[in-house]
Amino acid sequence: MSTPFYVSPQQAMADRAEYARKGIARGRSVVVLQYNDGVLFVAENPSRALHKVSEIYDRIAFAAVGKYNEFENLRIGGVRYADLRGYTYDRDDVTARGLANVYAQTLGTIFSSAGEKPYEVELIVAEVGAGPEDDQIYRLPHDGSIVDEHGSVAVGGNADQISTYLDQRHRDGMTLAEALKLARASLARDTNGTERTLTPEQLEVAVLDRTRPQQRKFKRLLGRQLSLLLEEGSGATSVADVADEPGEDAGSQG
Repeated sequence: MSTPFYVSPQQAMADRAEYARKGIARGRSVVVLQYNDGVLFVAENPSRALHKVSEIYDRIAFAAVGKYNEFENLRIGGVRYADLRGYTYDRDDVTARGLANVYAQTLGTIFSSAGEKPYEVELIVAEVGAGPEDDQIYRLPHDGSIVDEHGSVAVGGNADQISTYLDQRHRDGMTLAEALKLARASLARDTNGTERTLTPEQLEVAVLDRTRPQQRKFKRLLGRQLSLLLEEGSGATSVADVADEPGEDAGSQG
């Protein structure tokens, strides 16, 4: 009878982390930036059906990279948690920090379990507050740790290079148009330093806009709205400067 091959716990966890990181790195990146009226989400995603950015609750949104089926399961679980907590207690009791803790427990349990592979996902949970100082952004890597982010954050693909680019150029008080153009420029940079041209059709863009009169602050930016904000000299600097697309129900963008 042969002796079983021994792998130390440290090596096993390192192998699982490397497996998850490689899966995440294959996905296109997502960036999240604070601007003067809220929080902006921009993903390189030509699909109009498979979203990387979604609404969770009134002031909370979710962004993810990695395997779609895995982060979609997490998104659905987050919506259920938020709905149940808001119904049982109060809508104000649903917070990004509480949701991030739930995701951290789930990811951490899966990562440390020897019976299943780790999730190949990295998440961002953000909540818009009454002012920029009240905004919350949390990044959750594959192992379930929580990183409290400020200003800007990038996940997936060449996230380190994009984060460095954003850190050098992002500033407080940016308009939506300025933040959107910065996000597109950061996503357009390849690992070899060259720049691509990303059209509005290749981007998935959404905001948590604190100035919206509705209780729900999440809104997707599509078509002409997005083109106007990206267009130089259009004069559009915020969501209020661009009209809704015809037939769009601005209060039900999920």
